[in-house]
Formats: sequence, structure tokens, C-alpha cells
Amino acid sequence: MLRVKQLHKWKVTYREAAAIQNSLRERIDFSPLRRSPKTVAGADVAYDKKTDVLFAAIVVIRLPSLEVIEETVVEGKTSFPYIPGLLSFREAPIVAKAFKQLTVSPDALICDGQGIAHPRGFGLASHLGVLLDIPSVGCAKSRLIGTYREPGPNRGNFTLLKREKSVSTDEITNSVYQPPETIGAVVRTRAGVKPVFVSVGHRIDLRGAIRLVLRCCNGCRIPEPTRRAHILVNTAKRTARPF
Repeated sequence: MLRVKQLHKWKVTYREAAAIQNSLRERIDFSPLRRSPKTVAGADVAYDKKTDVLFAAIVVIRLPSLEVIEETVVEGKTSFPYIPGLLSFREAPIVAKAFKQLTVSPDALICDGQGIAHPRGFGLASHLGVLLDIPSVGCAKSRLIGTYREPGPNRGNFTLLKREKSVSTDEITNSVYQPPETIGAVVRTRAGVKPVFVSVGHRIDLRGAIRLVLRCCNGCRIPEPTRRAHILVNTAKRTARPF
């Protein structure tokens, strides 16, 4: 079972949350993978906007077969408001709770969200990667920031996601952040369908992140662990009893 580091408290103001992201960003490790992952976890979150009830699902698969070896889903409430750019303070605690229920320790994590392709360079995939000390990748269905050219039509084609500004000023903390020139990649995981937006989370480089996402895609646009986590978490949300 993975141990979740207690690097900060969760009951914070939005200004404190932004400052924590800016601080923890310095911990991101961009080193290539030391070994090829044999097991990969996918994480996804769903929530009821009326009640602030969150559901988090983790699905762990084995490579290269994509066989599911463990899955779990948990639910709970959040008091942190929905603020773009600070979603990890809403979602990471419930995902961490789900990870604590696993009996296996996956070699890597793919999140339905952003890694460094984030206004402060520290999205959900980076936050969870640092807290769990695990190689992590953000694989989002849409762009949050950055500019790019459309990749080629075939599976495996990709283009680079580039920063929009050489220097970014945080509107919440007024701190200055200089993002790397390349913040991710726009990857075609299936011929003829929309690409996904891949970015480094933690303990992996961009080339390794792209390769891992493609290894986890089996004829679908979305990597198998996050695709299955999405199905699991939305089933839990749909069938849950009211709080």
C-alpha cells in the first residue's frame, strides 16, 4: 500500500492553497522512469454539485495485458469550493483516501487531469504524484493552458503543448512563475478521434509520459485505467444513497 505524505493541511483558504501549489511545485522530479511500469493506477473523481459529495475511483491494471488487478471507490464530502486551478484541494483528499484502501502499490499513476500544464505548474497529477511519491502523468480530455498545433491523424502522432507566456504572474498570490517552454504534449491515442493532453506529473519525463499513455490505450481514446475509473466512479455516483 502506498503511503500518503502529510505535506500540508487541507482546510486552507484559496490564497493558502495557491501558495502551497507554488511551494510544492519545486518538488516535481522530471527525471526519466528508472524502470518500465508493470502496474498502472488510474484515478478519476465525480461529484454532486448540489451536496458537495465526492466519489473517487482507483483502478489498477497490469501491463501489457491491461488486466484489472484491483479497484476501489470511496465517497466523502468536501468543504473546499470549486475554484479553477485549485481543483486538487477539492479532489486530492478523496483520491488519497481511495489509495489508502488499495492492497497493491502501483508503479505509476495516470490522472484524468493536468500535471504541469496548469496555471501554477502544479495540477492534480503533480499534487498526487508528490504526495504519493509515485511516477504520475496528467492525461486530460481538454486543454487548460498552452498553445499547440493539431497532431497528425494516426495513433501515436503528437505535437508539443507550449507555454503561452515566458513569465506568469499568479493572480492570487502575486508571485511570479516561469514555466518551461514545453508544458506537455497533444497526443492522438486513436486514429480519427480527438487527441488527449498529456503532461508530466512527477518522477517522469514527457517522452515517458507519452509512451505510458499510449501503452495504456487499447483502441480507446482514454487510457484504460482512467477509462475504467471513470466508469466505476460514475456508477458509484449514480447508485449512491443520498447523504
